[in-house]
Amino acid sequence: MAGLAASGSNPDVDLLYDINGLAKDAPHWFDRVMEFVGEYGLLLAVVLLVLACWWSLRRRAGDAAPGVAALLWAPLAAALAVVVNVPIRDFVARPRPFRDHPGLDVLVSGKTDYSFVSDHAAVTMALAVGLFVAHRRFGLVGIGLALLEGFCRVYMGVHYPTDVVGGFALGTAVALLLSPLAMALLTPVVRTVGRSPRAGRLVRSRSAAGSSRTEPDPSARGARSGRERPVGAEERDLAA
Repeated sequence: MAGLAASGSNPDVDLLYDINGLAKDAPHWFDRVMEFVGEYGLLLAVVLLVLACWWSLRRRAGDAAPGVAALLWAPLAAALAVVVNVPIRDFVARPRPFRDHPGLDVLVSGKTDYSFVSDHAAVTMALAVGLFVAHRRFGLVGIGLALLEGFCRVYMGVHYPTDVVGGFALGTAVALLLSPLAMALLTPVVRTVGRSPRAGRLVRSRSAAGSSRTEPDPSARGARSGRERPVGAEERDLAA
């Protein structure tokens, strides 16, 4: 299977040339920006998005354990996607596109491993889908960043478009299909950590924990208002 896209015209290679051709027409400084963004920047942005979501969830009133557990699953799913990709890469053994297509403008040198599937695409999408399970709005932003990551990998000339699509599929499958099992295992652990005086701050902020303890029960408040009468109310009723 080493010659999966070695030669010949096909949509995968055509799209590779179309997207990578943008790098040839772009200014040198823009290519350097895309090199950093595609190699490190977008992955860092998704990680920061996960941290921002964690900060938001722990400040929310109510039971934060399921949301924090889902968020904890996101990096675990990304790591698992990389592990699963190791045998996939060795089995497919697809060379990097610049090895079979010398005319490409390669922005990152030193890539000697196989091309299918893209680790960057798998990791960012696994993080984004795990983030989506925890928080829809943050997750949609993360998925947008993951799609941009896939575009950058093709733009840089280090992956075929199908490498990126395969990475997206792998990251989504790992994060989504294993999510119920991960939630069942992680939620009790997170709840246990949340009850700890010190480590509990990882699950809930001090203000959120305080508000949940002091917030009165509406039903109890209504019952009390129905039972309690102002001082002297009985005497006024008899006088009337």
